[in-house]
Amino acid sequence: MEDQNQIWTEEIKSNESLFSINLTEVWNYRDLLFMLVKRDFITFYKQTILGPLWFIIQPLLTMLIYVLLFGQVAKLSTDGLPQTAFYLCGITVWNYFSESLNKTSTVFKDNASVFGKVYFPRLIMPLSIVFSGLVKFAIQFFIFILVVLYFTFIDKQLHPNYWILATPFLILLMATFALGLGMIFSSLTNKYKDLTFLLTFGIQLFMYATPVVYPISALPTKYAFVSKINPLSSIFECFRHGYLGSKGFNPNDLIFSTIVIFFVLIFGVVIFNKIEKNFMDTV
Repeated sequence: MEDQNQIWTEEIKSNESLFSINLTEVWNYRDLLFMLVKRDFITFYKQTILGPLWFIIQPLLTMLIYVLLFGQVAKLSTDGLPQTAFYLCGITVWNYFSESLNKTSTVFKDNASVFGKVYFPRLIMPLSIVFSGLVKFAIQFFIFILVVLYFTFIDKQLHPNYWILATPFLILLMATFALGLGMIFSSLTNKYKDLTFLLTFGIQLFMYATPVVYPISALPTKYAFVSKINPLSSIFECFRHGYLGSKGFNPNDLIFSTIVIFFVLIFGVVIFNKIEKNFMDTV
């Protein structure tokens, strides 16, 4: 007869609350998180000729295209800032956000085989995507810093200020926003597969609603509100204000973005916790 007084060291059960984030359990699985980050970094470029050099080549080529297309042909304003630094700033920041969101939005579908075989905190997967993206972001951001140093001390066109100290907080906001939105869309695309295609198209449109290739000051007054309500806008403007010395940044907009991103994360956690309990039935 089975002993009714057995004491178990581990007990697997569903979350009692949709709002629960068991950070202690996530921390206990930190080795798995680091392993997934290492896997993503190594395997993604393992069979390429140039390997991690693509981290550098991609933003530089994109920057050259933007300079030619938006700077020389379309003549979009950069608020008097060097086009190279202006576009590279937007590209570096946007690449991290968009790639994190894209990959997180399909986390259930991409990892269904693993989720169905072994238990671990499901939050580990979207977190690993956000953290692995930081590796690529750090490399590209280093290139951006070199460009800023050139235009600051040699060309003397840029005037960075103390707002560069907000960089860790800005990165945290981007990562949190991508994580929150990604969990929302991953939960929805788990049941409605068509949303995957809509999301890809939507992210491209979202880029043009975000001041990636233009400053907010260049928008007509009647359209400026579109960027103002976009939580990413103040993050991009703060990056440019701190590193490039651009004008027009309003700290109050950053407070608004922080509040919106916080609620997006909470909603993402709620819907993620709800779907993860039975997503294997619909994947």
